[in-house]
Amino acid sequence: MSSSGAYHQPNPPDSPVDDPDSDLELDLQELDPITTSDSKPHNSSSRNHQNTREERRGPHIPLRNLRMGGLRNIGRNRGYGDLGRNRDADNDEDRQGLLNDDHGGDGMARTSGGSSNAADDDAPLLSGNGSGSSSSRRRRRSSFNKVTNVGSQLRLPSFLSGNKNTTQPVEDDGDEQEEDHDPASSRTVAVGATQTSRFPPNAVSNAKYTPISFLPRTLYNEFSFFFNMYFLLVALSQAIPPLRIGYLSTYIVPLVFVLAITLGKEAFDDIARRRRDAEANSEGYTVLCFDKPSASDAARYRAKKNLKSKGTSKKRRSLVEPDRLSDILEEEESAESQGRDAPTSTVREVIRKSRDLKVGDVLKLGKDQRVPADVVILKSTSNDSASAVSPEPVVTPSAVATESLLVDTVSDPPIDVSSSTITEAHQSTSELGNTPSADASGAGETFIRTDQLDGETDWKLRLGSPLTQSLETSEFVRLRVVAGKPDKKVNEFIGTVELLPKGATGYDPHVPKGKGKAVAPDEEHGGESAPLTIDNTAWANTVLASNATTLAVIVYTGPQTRSSLSTSPSRSKTGLLEFEINSLTKILCALTLTLSIVLVALEGFEHVEGVKWYVKIMRFLVLFSTIVPISLRVNLDMGKSVYSWFIQKDPGIEGAVVRTSTIPEELGRIEYLLSDKTGTLTQNEMEMKKIHVGTVSYANEAMDEVATYVRQGFSIPASTDGNHSATLVTPSSVALTTTTATRTRREIGSRVRDVVLALALCHNVTPTVEEENGHNITSYQASSPDEIAIVKWTEAVGLRLVHRDRKGMLLQSVDTGRSVVRVRILEVFPFTSEGKRMGIIVQFMDGTETASGRLDAGEIWFYQKGADTVMTSIVASNDWLDEETANMAREGLRTLVVGRKRLSVQNYQDFTYSYKEASVSINNRDAGMARVVSHYLEKDLELLGVTGVEDKLQRDVKPSLELLRNAGIKIWMLTGDKVETARCVAVSAKLVARGQYIHTIAKLKRKDNAQDHLDFLRSKTDACLLIDVWHGRNSYKRSAKLAQFVIHRGLIISVCQTMYSIAIKFEPEGLYKDWLLVGYATVYTMAPVFSLVLDKDVDENLANLYPELYKELTSGSSLSYRTFFVWVFVSIYQGGMIQGLSQLLTEVDSPRMVAVSFTVLVLNELTMVAFEITTWHPIMIISLIGTLVLYLGSIPFLGGYFDLAFIVTW
Repeated sequence: MSSSGAYHQPNPPDSPVDDPDSDLELDLQELDPITTSDSKPHNSSSRNHQNTREERRGPHIPLRNLRMGGLRNIGRNRGYGDLGRNRDADNDEDRQGLLNDDHGGDGMARTSGGSSNAADDDAPLLSGNGSGSSSSRRRRRSSFNKVTNVGSQLRLPSFLSGNKNTTQPVEDDGDEQEEDHDPASSRTVAVGATQTSRFPPNAVSNAKYTPISFLPRTLYNEFSFFFNMYFLLVALSQAIPPLRIGYLSTYIVPLVFVLAITLGKEAFDDIARRRRDAEANSEGYTVLCFDKPSASDAARYRAKKNLKSKGTSKKRRSLVEPDRLSDILEEEESAESQGRDAPTSTVREVIRKSRDLKVGDVLKLGKDQRVPADVVILKSTSNDSASAVSPEPVVTPSAVATESLLVDTVSDPPIDVSSSTITEAHQSTSELGNTPSADASGAGETFIRTDQLDGETDWKLRLGSPLTQSLETSEFVRLRVVAGKPDKKVNEFIGTVELLPKGATGYDPHVPKGKGKAVAPDEEHGGESAPLTIDNTAWANTVLASNATTLAVIVYTGPQTRSSLSTSPSRSKTGLLEFEINSLTKILCALTLTLSIVLVALEGFEHVEGVKWYVKIMRFLVLFSTIVPISLRVNLDMGKSVYSWFIQKDPGIEGAVVRTSTIPEELGRIEYLLSDKTGTLTQNEMEMKKIHVGTVSYANEAMDEVATYVRQGFSIPASTDGNHSATLVTPSSVALTTTTATRTRREIGSRVRDVVLALALCHNVTPTVEEENGHNITSYQASSPDEIAIVKWTEAVGLRLVHRDRKGMLLQSVDTGRSVVRVRILEVFPFTSEGKRMGIIVQFMDGTETASGRLDAGEIWFYQKGADTVMTSIVASNDWLDEETANMAREGLRTLVVGRKRLSVQNYQDFTYSYKEASVSINNRDAGMARVVSHYLEKDLELLGVTGVEDKLQRDVKPSLELLRNAGIKIWMLTGDKVETARCVAVSAKLVARGQYIHTIAKLKRKDNAQDHLDFLRSKTDACLLIDVWHGRNSYKRSAKLAQFVIHRGLIISVCQTMYSIAIKFEPEGLYKDWLLVGYATVYTMAPVFSLVLDKDVDENLANLYPELYKELTSGSSLSYRTFFVWVFVSIYQGGMIQGLSQLLTEVDSPRMVAVSFTVLVLNELTMVAFEITTWHPIMIISLIGTLVLYLGSIPFLGGYFDLAFIVTW
């Protein structure tokens, strides 16, 4: 017998189970490493001395130490080969399962023996202080004589239970400290747990103001206009006694009234925004909550495992001779499996409002549900499949009967039965079932709509990470998502997802730092990581489009989401009309100052005792303050609200929403219309029209010849043994089965087959089957309509895509209904706006391989398609590509160049190694991955062909654009297509006339943000015509007329005041004082003047029939300096006549003159309104008659200003 520390048996058995004496050969190093740590030889006497001990075995001796002896020590395999080392690899799991069942997996640090480390396999035997006294070691050694009875005396609970007071966790100096992540930088998100950093709440806020900032901001905006500031100064001047003309309230109240109306309108709009925000913030979402498994759950799980292990043990003992060590092996392996397989958490679902969601929450989202925050997709399962995503584990009630323990209360991995289908009806699915992850439910694919985020109507494919897609939901708490700092780029994302091993403790706010051990991802078995890209995300305000249940973790909330960061702060919009009115009010103010100075000058600047000349000027400025109309802004603001209401209620454009009601009149003065091509001028519904394969081009009826080549190239003879997958088509198989064809036709047929096969494989399209009226209808889902059009075309010519998941694709012959092509998807390179191309690496299966996971089991090909601008330098040199793409572009077709390249196994392995290294890098990941792809794949591709896809024009887009062009609007079209394609679409859409010069701006490098005044019209092209020509015209014309009438109303009363001041020898005394002056600007004239917002200068049909009428609006002729001075002279004439005649017919200083002058002034204003109306509206008539009746009825109450006795005699 060897005297070394390791025991070596001369003739080791094949396994410990087959060795009947293996339980008698024990190693003292395993029983007490402390007493044997001096590395002295162990002889037989020492073991006999231990055998004479009569003390009973302590209850905490690790079972594996008794059974396997030195197998646990590294390098001491006792002749069992790798078995010992494999056992040693599970040291940490043994520790966690045996020592820390009640501590959540927080175990002690352990090493491979040695006297310097007391925290070894015998750690449970140490005293509470960890000193390891000699008496305790003697008790441990004395238990050896009872080892023969261990199989009958030990039960599993005795090994899992332990005296909690006998162990003290040993602090590990190497523990990583919790890192506080700055929310403004990169972050680590603990899935389903409380975060170490604080992040903003997930509250949506599109409001322009806050309760604190409302008054300061609105008042600043209002007083930034000159006339509001002017009236504020006039009102403040009345607080100075020498400048006081009348009551202070008569000047303060109008200003407050105007500001109240304006502020009320702003508040109303902001409240509407807040109401919409409240609806979004109150929307309920299903959140998965992860709880620690309770004691009853663990007991039921252990009981279930015991039943399974006992059943297995009984079955084994019935086949082989009884062996106590075998029983121990089964029980110990059962205990270990409980530690490894037991669920980390239990899952329950709760409903939370959107504003209560936090970073780290796991959402359960369904079809047509809005994504409330920026999320990373963890798992997605189609609802059409048999297995749906549901929280695991499902824990049964505690009062369950004993027989229920036979049912596994924890969801086991689903069994893929697709490969066992043998019927012809399910042949396609069964064939693909041999490929990895053939189950469609495990594909992790879902589609989202991003039209509310970036305006694009295409569905975009999103995927769950392979690391999380196959993970049980109860294990999500082991995930950590590393994401970059919040960014506004909606098409970029770089991150990493890490899977911590079982037993690793993440951050727990209830446990002080340093009390638990957080295990790094690669520290134990089970630690893994995978890269995250934009394909694994769904940003806030996107909508799930596919019929799938998606589990996603929140990484950004509230103001840190992409949608919030990409939205510029709300600002007050000011139209051109307001700037023009502001300049006119400055002229009126200058006129007021000039008139005041002239009147004082006419008096001769005579010094009057107690009155200075400059005081007179100031008093005249106050008297003539009505020249600058204080009610102008409030009338215009209320008019804009009316215009917005008309737009939203127009039955011709149902669903239109006016998001900014401050500039509706700007729709009547549009000079430039900026339009995208795809989805705006066109329907974004593609149709394959043409294909060129180098020597011949196919289009229209010639596609039948392509179908013939495909039918011949993908025909598979029927198998004699009924195995339809025995022979599948690969690129290297026979091109054509026709032997009578000429060499030229065989070459053309081979080219056609290759390009059709490439188009059928190089895409991101997923087929879905939906039942309608009892029939199964196959539809295609993809992020690009181009790809859907191409896949539909391949189906039309004879090659149908019947199944696709993340790991494979299956193509079927339309003619025979047989599966002809089956591939494994090795890598996919999605399309990006920067790269302008997409590619895929596939491995073809010929139906004869035995191991589908082997790289040498089939041909490996790289396919790529993209824009000719980038593919020209990637494909091999040729002499026809540029010419053919230009020809197709001139026909208005969108061109794609298709190429391929065959890869050897070594080439693919070299690429995979470099690509994976680049994919896990946080810095410059995209650039690094692009460099690897360019270096290994994108060189000298075989050019297969060029496709031409047509995008149909929108309905009525031709007459709409032609009418807008005739209206004088300059239209700019933006597109990413070739210049030739853009020119063709511009001509066919009537954007330009035939023969007209087209200004082309290409190859711009600078990105400018264009303000879209018509963002609510994005979905309807014909609505743009209606609003520009009709509502825009009305808004501008009405606002111009309303502004001029308000200015006229203020000017005419100032002329009357001037005439009166001259008559009383240039004294600054008021003609109409106090509330008489206020009433004239409000109740006596406001309703008739404001009713002009209902006027129409032309009929709607006439405006649409003659779009040239719109040209006068763009010139601003309705409100200009010319029209302004016309109204000034009209006001001077009317005011001079009214006041002059009143003063001639009555006494100047008598109340009779005031009564006559004021009454004629009101009647003149009502008459002017009636004469200016073009199209009468019932409200106009009511306002005119009602105002007249109101004035007549208020005369008896104006006795302080009028001579009532004189009025009665009229």
